[in-house]
Amino acid sequence: MLEKLPDALGHALRNQRAGLDAIAFNRTDLRQGTAAIAVTSLAFVDHAPIPALYTADGDGRSPPLQWGGLPEETGSVVLIVEDADAPTPKPLVHAIVVDLPPGDGAMAEGALSGGDHEEDGSSEERDGAGTDEPRTGRNSYLQSAWLPPDPPPGHGVHRYAFQVFALSPGAVFSENPGRDEVLELLGSHAIASGLLIGTYERDHTVKVDDADAVPLGGGAQLA
Repeated sequence: MLEKLPDALGHALRNQRAGLDAIAFNRTDLRQGTAAIAVTSLAFVDHAPIPALYTADGDGRSPPLQWGGLPEETGSVVLIVEDADAPTPKPLVHAIVVDLPPGDGAMAEGALSGGDHEEDGSSEERDGAGTDEPRTGRNSYLQSAWLPPDPPPGHGVHRYAFQVFALSPGAVFSENPGRDEVLELLGSHAIASGLLIGTYERDHTVKVDDADAVPLGGGAQLA
């Protein structure tokens, strides 16, 4: 969607960013007294480029994630993915998943449906994707779906924060929670948190697929 914006607009907005301080993980009321969760991905390492396959320049599938080191008293787990560099007052929400089971866990590649974004095959057809659909909340486009990274061309590097929270028992979410509701419940129930940051930059618009390796502005390449 944002790949259609002119580069000049992206350059004009380069200094307009929500900021890392605004993501859920860095909210002061969530960080005090919480233990650390290790969040990793087989697709990229912390603060490294996200492969184009998992962005709007690829087929937009959600990347694989793993997390571990949760407290024994964890009642449920929440995942929220935010773009800290969106040219908006608040970080752009790319995914919310609630009521994940307690304990160490993982999310397979393509486990999150992609809403209106074009996809090549269903999540069940992708490597390692299971049949159980995670319980998703609303992203910033008001969809209960995964919103792939899609930074404006020319806006510079965007940092995508994959945040995992362990909640104490008793946290009850509505049927389709949004960011404000999730932050409120995190404030009262979060007992541990973890963060993985992946980056992506779009300097020009190139649509890629699994058959061709095309270098993109973020340094990502499909093989």
